[in-house]
Amino acid sequence: MSDQMMKRTPFFKILVANRGEIALRIMRTARRLGYGVVAVYSDADRDALHVREADSAVRIGEALPAQSYLRIEAIIAAAKASGAGAVHPGYGFLAENEEFARACRDAGLVFIGPSPEAIRAMGNKAGAKDIMRKAGVPCVPGYQGADQSDTVMLAEARKIGFPVMIKAVAGGGGRGMRLVADAAAFPDALRSARSEAQGAFGDGNVILERAILNPRHIEIQVFGDRYGNAIHLGERDCSVQRRHQKLIEEAPSPAVNRKLRARMGEVAVAAVRQLRYEGAGTLEFLLDPSGEFYFMEMNTRLQVEHPVTEAITGLDLVELQLRVAGGEPLGLVQEDVTFSGHAIEVRLCSEDAGHDFVPQSGKMALWQMPDGVRAEHALQSGSEIPPFYDSMIAKLISHGADRNEARARLICALEQTVAFGVTTNQGFLISCLRHPGFARGEATTSFIGEHRDELLASRQDDKAETALAALLLYVTNSHAPPWRRGRSLAATFPLTMRIDRGLGAQEVDIVRGRDGGYVAVVDGSEIRFELDELGPDTIRFHDGDLMGSAKFLRDGDRLYVLHRGVTIAARDLTLAAPVSAATSGGDGKVRAAMNGRVVAVLVKPGEQVAAGQPVMTLEAMKMEHVHTAGVAGTVSSIDVVEGEQVTTGRIVVEIAGALSSSPAP
Repeated sequence: MSDQMMKRTPFFKILVANRGEIALRIMRTARRLGYGVVAVYSDADRDALHVREADSAVRIGEALPAQSYLRIEAIIAAAKASGAGAVHPGYGFLAENEEFARACRDAGLVFIGPSPEAIRAMGNKAGAKDIMRKAGVPCVPGYQGADQSDTVMLAEARKIGFPVMIKAVAGGGGRGMRLVADAAAFPDALRSARSEAQGAFGDGNVILERAILNPRHIEIQVFGDRYGNAIHLGERDCSVQRRHQKLIEEAPSPAVNRKLRARMGEVAVAAVRQLRYEGAGTLEFLLDPSGEFYFMEMNTRLQVEHPVTEAITGLDLVELQLRVAGGEPLGLVQEDVTFSGHAIEVRLCSEDAGHDFVPQSGKMALWQMPDGVRAEHALQSGSEIPPFYDSMIAKLISHGADRNEARARLICALEQTVAFGVTTNQGFLISCLRHPGFARGEATTSFIGEHRDELLASRQDDKAETALAALLLYVTNSHAPPWRRGRSLAATFPLTMRIDRGLGAQEVDIVRGRDGGYVAVVDGSEIRFELDELGPDTIRFHDGDLMGSAKFLRDGDRLYVLHRGVTIAARDLTLAAPVSAATSGGDGKVRAAMNGRVVAVLVKPGEQVAAGQPVMTLEAMKMEHVHTAGVAGTVSSIDVVEGEQVTTGRIVVEIAGALSSSPAP
């Protein structure tokens, strides 16, 4: 194509309208290509890494940090003030917002993404399904009507047949999505989905779909340019999910052969050409056990999991985005796209997998990423994990000659990842990767639900881990006699340590033998250790004939240990006064399980409630979490109001006068 025929839209400086690892990822490629980069930030992100790494940064918000990145006028003003000629929306926030793309165009800024018209056509789930259905693409049966009344929605759900899926019309990432088993549960699920969608995307409208059970979640990466060229870059398998959000993604899919890849790719490319779509996009499909696939939605943006596609194609997808946005042709035809090896990505999240994946916030005391894999993150030791954003804090991506090699490399990398101070899903991810079903390539979207107990088994309280934590608390105590290798003349009477690993206080007797070894007695079981080395952050030891090592951090009465890929967090309560936490609500007080915002109070003072009844809904890290009554009784006090931000442990509802289970005389 001659230069005269090209419609160039040059720019030299890019404002990234996002935060965290997303912003850093985009900045890295932009700088390599010679562009200047500008960051935006809320007050919660003033000291964030993406702010410090940018050439310049503009403050865009204060009180509600997550909402700051949704302020279109503020971001346009920031671009103008900084001299940026283009805006990259990243993924999440305003990435699929038609109004934002149009505002950029109206302001004379290049929007690094598709046109507002394409976003409207395909970014809206209902509209996208209509377009695909007219084009002959198989779609999941459902309801996409404009009438959003509760009565109509319930009637349509009955027509479709339960189970049904409620989905937010705008956005993605599992937010505003609910799987509903029957009509009785539908009203509460509908309210919750709308509320979550409104908070995440500014649009509370939803669609309904028939729930296809045990499918694969397959997505096709596509690219188009303004000259009508379009290609696909193969598929990604994103079936391993919790709360309808992806945890593990891989390319290629173990369930897709060459013939099926060609069929799905042709459908995706045809859609791109029909729309005259520009930039990166992803068409998402459900693949049922029989091999039939159904279109779900199109994400008109770059995806979180794009690195696995980059790994097997050798392409930089952000570079392609920037070149297309600047008016260059793709420079690739389908025959140029080749695939090499296998890639797997895991999302490291600040959440407690053992407690329904409740998000966690706080200070990351020690943070070290592993070598040998690609790591995308925006943290360092001492960083604060705020409660306002998504719980994903890093992505680890491995590439191997085949799937088994990629999987083994990723397990090894996770075992070396140090994330001390905030609970993460590190151990859970290792369990998923090691599970025989995943190893065989058999995981569907029901994988975590079906195997949850097995996957969490390694997270249960283990005597050996408890013994190791107690021993480390003992030998690193500033008042303990200094450790020296070899025989000891120290007395051999036991010292009782009281430690808490998050399951309540537990007593462990520590005895040092005259041979220099230690014995830890946990629940009557003796576990012997011989220390070989004790450094400021590393311990090497023998546990019988097995030699082991662990990385640790002692922070006052708190201890963090990384041992065999599992992070152990413990607190030394030996000298602490006994405390009654009553965090389960058994005392009649319902406490916030995490930092978050109250989105719904579900009871009223004086109302009688049953144990387990929902009383309050809290939103944290863009997900809603229902809090329930720990006991039956009468609501005596509601200590929060809707919209209020609360901290972990804050009493939100109080219940008095437990109801009698026996009938009144």
